[in-house]
Amino acid sequence: MFNPKRLYYSHTVLALCTLGFLSTMVARVVISPVVPALTDDFAVSTGAIGLALSGMWAAYAFTQFPSGVLADRKGERIVVLTAIGATGVTSLLLALSPAYVLFFVFAVALGAATGFVYTAAASLVTKQSPDTGRAIGIYIAGGPIAGLIAPPIAAAVAVEYGWSAAVAIGAVAAVPVFVLFWRGIEPTPPARSDTSLRDQLDLETFTELLSRPPIVFTVLLAVLGAFTWQAVASFLPAFLEMFHGFSRTGAGLLFSAYFVIHGATQPVTGALSDRYSRDATALLTMVVGTIGFSLLLVGTALFTIILAISLIGLAMSWGAPLQSKFMDNFSTAEQGTGFGLVRTIYMGLGSFGSAVTGILVDFGGWMQAFGLLAVLMAIGAILLTVSLLDQYLPLTLSVSSD
Repeated sequence: MFNPKRLYYSHTVLALCTLGFLSTMVARVVISPVVPALTDDFAVSTGAIGLALSGMWAAYAFTQFPSGVLADRKGERIVVLTAIGATGVTSLLLALSPAYVLFFVFAVALGAATGFVYTAAASLVTKQSPDTGRAIGIYIAGGPIAGLIAPPIAAAVAVEYGWSAAVAIGAVAAVPVFVLFWRGIEPTPPARSDTSLRDQLDLETFTELLSRPPIVFTVLLAVLGAFTWQAVASFLPAFLEMFHGFSRTGAGLLFSAYFVIHGATQPVTGALSDRYSRDATALLTMVVGTIGFSLLLVGTALFTIILAISLIGLAMSWGAPLQSKFMDNFSTAEQGTGFGLVRTIYMGLGSFGSAVTGILVDFGGWMQAFGLLAVLMAIGAILLTVSLLDQYLPLTLSVSSD
């Protein structure tokens, strides 16, 4: 039976969870436009800043699993609220870092705080919406929206007031979102309050989850996507500034353009995966990514650079079909813990994207660093092509023989 109140509330949940994810992304992406300023101020290499950013993303990855566990045991609302509050505090501490060592420590703390939001909020969104792909796509779009708004503001603030003021934008963004979430989301009952923590963390259960072939395959694809996403989020502005010669403001605007496309295409790829195929939609993103990174490296004209960034923005929407595929393979009771577990694995491995890219820049240059990203997208495309052929070619041959 149609219930307009529940429909309104489901839209409210989706909107506020998207804002929650957006606020945590703001706190992280405001760092990217000020990477050159950080290397100058702390007198460290690009690789050192990349290491700090990898530490941040690794901590973000490793808290995905406890986020899911706590959401199942305590309810999603309290987990998300606590994490948004912690994001504001750690973002402010990061902005006030007087030395590289403290910057590294607070970057890791910020990553841990923001990591508690994603899985719990995704679980809440999934429970409220019958169209998982579309809802997840809209939810994930909170990240790209943050990327649209935050980098140019951070770049402008950094030019006028320094990198500390730019990084502090993350703390400013967290406050109103915390208040809105606190007022707008009803208390959420725990999904597994009757299950002991020992049973919830049972190794046999994890082994069974991770032994499912669709889960293993999707984790592998997500690692390739996450590694590439981390590298882009950490170094695309610096790449545009140092490799292509754009001004800091110009690089920030192009970084925002990337996030515009990224955000606009997340719901689209999610809806396509609902209507057609998770794997086919993911294949589209990987093929487009291979082309986009190749163009970004060889192109020199402004139009080519904009086209390349647009293709990369579409490519990074791999999350909507792949995360929906994860949810397809978990029961309702498994979604919090199971999704948190796989998020920790693929985000943890993907977090090396920042460090590896920074080190490759120091020792090989920007061409080698971003060339690796094109190769990773191509590997993903090949794996998905083989999988789709395996799924549909036997069926085609069977139909033909009949």
